Amino acid sequence: MSKNKEDELASLNIADFVNRLFSGLNKREQEVLLSRFGLGGFPKETLEAIGKKHQLTRERIRQIETTSIAKLKKLGVADQVLARLGQAISEILEEHAGTIDKDYLKEILFELSHGRENLGREAHDRYVDFVTAKLLDSHFEEVKNSDHFNSFLKLKFREVDHMEQVAEELLAKVREMKTLLNTEDLIAMAKGLDAYKQNQDKFKAPGNLNLRLPLEKVIDGFSDGIYENRSVYNMLRSLSDLQQNKFKQWGASDWREVNPKTINDKIYMVLKSDGKPMYYGDIAKRIAEMGFDAKGVNVATTHNELILDDKYILVGRGLYGLREWGYQSGTVADIIASILEKQSPLTKEDIIKNVLQQRIVKQTTINLALMNKNRFRKLDGGVYEPVV
Repeated sequence: MSKNKEDELASLNIADFVNRLFSGLNKREQEVLLSRFGLGGFPKETLEAIGKKHQLTRERIRQIETTSIAKLKKLGVADQVLARLGQAISEILEEHAGTIDKDYLKEILFELSHGRENLGREAHDRYVDFVTAKLLDSHFEEVKNSDHFNSFLKLKFREVDHMEQVAEELLAKVREMKTLLNTEDLIAMAKGLDAYKQNQDKFKAPGNLNLRLPLEKVIDGFSDGIYENRSVYNMLRSLSDLQQNKFKQWGASDWREVNPKTINDKIYMVLKSDGKPMYYGDIAKRIAEMGFDAKGVNVATTHNELILDDKYILVGRGLYGLREWGYQSGTVADIIASILEKQSPLTKEDIIKNVLQQRIVKQTTINLALMNKNRFRKLDGGVYEPVV
């Protein structure tokens, strides 16, 4: 695509285009559409609520909505406006192999507007929904009730069976691995599947439109690898069976590491994401910052969960790690005993070195534990062994 074409795409003002079309409607027709779809600062309302305002039945409001949209499409200015909008959005879809996740498209269009529309994200998204569903329905089709995908847009008459095939095989592979994946690893996994290899031509993007700048801002963790495989990334965005968690890791939607249900799930996710022991107060703070859901988080409740669940290990004063990281439960003396049972005798220095791999404590704490003559015996040469 030429630089001029890219500049034209970047200059799109969807709200302005729609408002220009609305000027061809009478006042009641405008108010019905504005209220029905929440445009122009109007709250989005039901047919019944709009009918009460105009003292008309909900069925009559539905008729006005239908005829007004048809009227918009026939206005003299409509051909030029809708052709430009349709071409621009179609080009974005083509760069994602003919389909696109609805939220992803809205993010791209919002970024391209650079705030010129003076609209918040929600208001902007309503204009996009109205345009794609009501004015450009001859260009695009919304795919609903898919086996493995949330609703997404596709170019009219574009086949999408290949996406279902790849999604089904990918989900099975992820469940088999039972591990979370970052975006690039999941893309690589998808491209290694038989279903993808059989349909790889259908995932090719023409490369006629440079979307690098907007996608850098839209995609968290953007990379060259993601951009080069943007059609696969777009497919991942549309999946219902696989999702990203708050830490941008992918897994099955029903995994608790993806969609946590309890405070315990959230504690585990925070610790695993951080990769090192954390103070219980900091864990509670991080849970609150992540905004997993509308539920509040209590420091005392967080601490209780850490105490009661043996997958969490107290490794220092108020400091907890995961058992799966190799930490053992017990006191410092218990840790020393476990070390000496595996290998003894050991010097104090070797004992301290091994204990500090299990506990974040001062060396004086380890020295005090070694003075327990009921558990440890100091031999000639300054080495220690357990008391049997």
